[in-house]
Amino acid sequence: METLLCLAVALFAGLMLSRLAKLVQLPAVTAYLVAGILVGPYLLGALGIKGLGFVSMEDVESYGLLADAALGFIAFSIGNEFRLSQLKQTGKQATIVGIFQAVFTTLLVDAALIGLHFLIPDKLPLPAAIVLGAVASATAPAATLMVVRQYKAKGPVTDILLPVVALDDAVGLILFAISFGVAKALISGSVDLISVLVEPLLEVVLSLGLGFGMGMLFTYFERFFHSRSKRLSMSVTFVLLTVALSMLKFEIGGVHIAFSSLLVCMMLGTVFCNLCDFSEELMDRLDRWTAPLFILFFVISGAELELATFRDIVVVCIGLVYILFRSLGKYTGAGISGRISHCDPKIVKYLGITLLPQAGVALGMAIKAEALGEEGRIVTNIILFSVLIYELIGPFLTKMALAKAGEIRPEGKTSARGQIASVPKTEQK
Repeated sequence: METLLCLAVALFAGLMLSRLAKLVQLPAVTAYLVAGILVGPYLLGALGIKGLGFVSMEDVESYGLLADAALGFIAFSIGNEFRLSQLKQTGKQATIVGIFQAVFTTLLVDAALIGLHFLIPDKLPLPAAIVLGAVASATAPAATLMVVRQYKAKGPVTDILLPVVALDDAVGLILFAISFGVAKALISGSVDLISVLVEPLLEVVLSLGLGFGMGMLFTYFERFFHSRSKRLSMSVTFVLLTVALSMLKFEIGGVHIAFSSLLVCMMLGTVFCNLCDFSEELMDRLDRWTAPLFILFFVISGAELELATFRDIVVVCIGLVYILFRSLGKYTGAGISGRISHCDPKIVKYLGITLLPQAGVALGMAIKAEALGEEGRIVTNIILFSVLIYELIGPFLTKMALAKAGEIRPEGKTSARGQIASVPKTEQK
């Protein structure tokens, strides 16, 4: 009972705050995150009443299954943006921008934090500085996708944004694995080329391979059904199955094999949308079905934000440097690569701002970095602080950039009751 009550309270808080957010023209994602903070361990949950909030971080983490499923559906939806008809127009530009801005951001943050290391070596070890540079490359696809959907953004910036975000995370995984290997080498004094070069490339290749195989199976089995409800059920089945398979980890000959659920589910969506002739209709129905799941995902993400990081002034200062140079890297990197690839002037000017949100992928990298010991805990604390800031202001900045680019139309009244009332009775029948 307590679990269901807690989920109901979380969903209700997210929905009600989204109405307040609309009044002050903030994205619904921001409202969901704030709702998570309100029902999280530091506010309502601090009362200790189970069922009326998340009473501890362990309580929040117990809902991790929901977060994994939601990320799978989010990645699957982003895969829908990789239609060959669209990639013929933006594919080359998205590839150049996606790779360049990720690498540029990593190098810029590395340079800033390594310089800071020489000023405060006891507070910011060199291995931690190097790993933080790689984590900076990652962008949160969930927040970006939700803002695009909420405001039904359309235009050149939106068209290139989601492919860039998807590619950004693939590049980020490789950069992180290499930086993590270098950091381990600095701590242990020995270099492991397998963990630095082989394992990250294998993770990307195998993730894409698994996603491709599941996409082929999904497309094949989907054709056995003709009713919309059964096709929708099959879609949910395959996304959940793909998320589950992507969690597999094993070792072969000393090489650790793992998958990225984001990349696997993105490839699942890409294959399906390019091979299935009714994929657009099905994706639209799936988006409606997953709406409550996405709200819960962001509320839980808000509850996970560590407000305690504000207590450590050193973490705050290093975090501010990280945020400043990561933001500069994303904005400048996207602008430079946009000019190089002859993108639309709006892309050059506004794309970088839309790449600022950071959450799930970065947190996953930070958790993995804890294997470094004390250096890893420093990375985790700084990323927790930066995610708190980015998640609260990132969606608003994304909305602002898309609005400035002229890709968001002014919102009108969207009452479903009003729409039904406006339809002639003959059509309603």
